[in-house]
Amino acid sequence: MMSGKMEKIIPIIGMEGITKSYNEGKSNEIQILFDIDLKIYKGEFVAIVGESGSGKSTLMNIIGILDRQSSGMYLLENQDTNSMDDKQMSYIRNKKIGFVFQNFNLIARTTAIDNVILPMIYAGKSKKESIERAKELLDMVGVFERKEHYPNQLSGGQQQRVAIARAMANEPSIILADEPTGALDSKTSGLVMDIFNKLNNDMKKSIVLITHSKDVANESKRIIKIADGRIVFSGGDKGAQIRL
Repeated sequence: MMSGKMEKIIPIIGMEGITKSYNEGKSNEIQILFDIDLKIYKGEFVAIVGESGSGKSTLMNIIGILDRQSSGMYLLENQDTNSMDDKQMSYIRNKKIGFVFQNFNLIARTTAIDNVILPMIYAGKSKKESIERAKELLDMVGVFERKEHYPNQLSGGQQQRVAIARAMANEPSIILADEPTGALDSKTSGLVMDIFNKLNNDMKKSIVLITHSKDVANESKRIIKIADGRIVFSGGDKGAQIRL
């Protein structure tokens, strides 16, 4: 029998009144974000879009707890990030959020499989368990046969697929991708976006993707546009396409 009260759905990312300024209190203080209200729910695939200088990368850094807001409240999985110390923030970045960057950020002198293993070792998993999971992930993203190659022996698309496997290493609830196709050609970009769609549709991962590309944004299921440090557009289901 259904309860008379509907259960409240709590967003996985909940922001209210977020601002960000640099050089606070000084004559050269500059404000980047203004009163950002943002809710992202479990299992969503959201693209945050904007021109260079719009504030989208600053917002990404706050979402990923790579930087702190100047004011406002940010609840990550219903935890107040303002109350977190550096150790707690480091734990969240290692376990709860998987990061994918435009320039891959793989360790140059480390093989593909060891790049994927490393976050698991930091998280305290055994070497045996880490190796097995790394193999599964590299197979999932289609580069298993390149597992013993170094980054400079891989194409850009292969490096990004290794980076996605690494982001998934500790089974994070959120994948945060910053311009993940920015260094790739259109065909390779399509392959990478197919992986993100698979992670979202088949594995129900929450994905937040930062991009300036209209085509990449339109692969997502919800689009948020930021301009001059403010959210100016929020579209609904897949197909809510925008002009940038």
